[in-house]
Amino acid sequence: MNWDILVSFVGATSLLAISPGPDNIYVLVQSIVNGKNAGMATVSGLISGCIVHTSLLAFGISAVIRKNDNLYLGIKIFGALYLLFLAYKIFRSKAEVKFDANVTQQKNLMELFGQGFLMNVLNPKVTIFFLAFFPAFLFSNKLSNEIQFFILGGLFMATSFIIFSLIAFFAGTIKQYTMSHPKSAFVFKWLQITVFVGIAVFILL
Repeated sequence: MNWDILVSFVGATSLLAISPGPDNIYVLVQSIVNGKNAGMATVSGLISGCIVHTSLLAFGISAVIRKNDNLYLGIKIFGALYLLFLAYKIFRSKAEVKFDANVTQQKNLMELFGQGFLMNVLNPKVTIFFLAFFPAFLFSNKLSNEIQFFILGGLFMATSFIIFSLIAFFAGTIKQYTMSHPKSAFVFKWLQITVFVGIAVFILL
């Protein structure tokens, strides 16, 4: 078992979770508008949706890896190119963090959990991202690919849950800091670019 790969995976996941994106911005806004409990319900829904994507990846891609090494190589190349594409899109975008005010409708915690779950499960970009991200971090020659994908999925969910929870609890402080420090958006932008390019290079090498 290669522990260095697992540590690298957790590090990359942490940076991705910290960088502003649709999910953590949604958690942030829900927490600001409706309170920490609303934010945590949203976080729980979003993270639970990752179970579906992890299961699809484990039972679908594992079979491909076993049957065809060349096809697996193709998947890894696709993953690297997709991550480079995401980095390019971020590079072309403006360095800004938008706080979408269209989520102010009051909902109970179960509704927020369900909405977070559906946001994650029904987003095809999450499936593509998992396909691009996970296969490069297989870490053992002894464990089955299915088990490795579920371990990676568990680490991804645990790491994201912790960081998203911190966002929910410190939502007001985060918004105030971001609004009062315009350059922070520039830093977040290049953090995302660096992470995506770094993972893509890791996959290709």
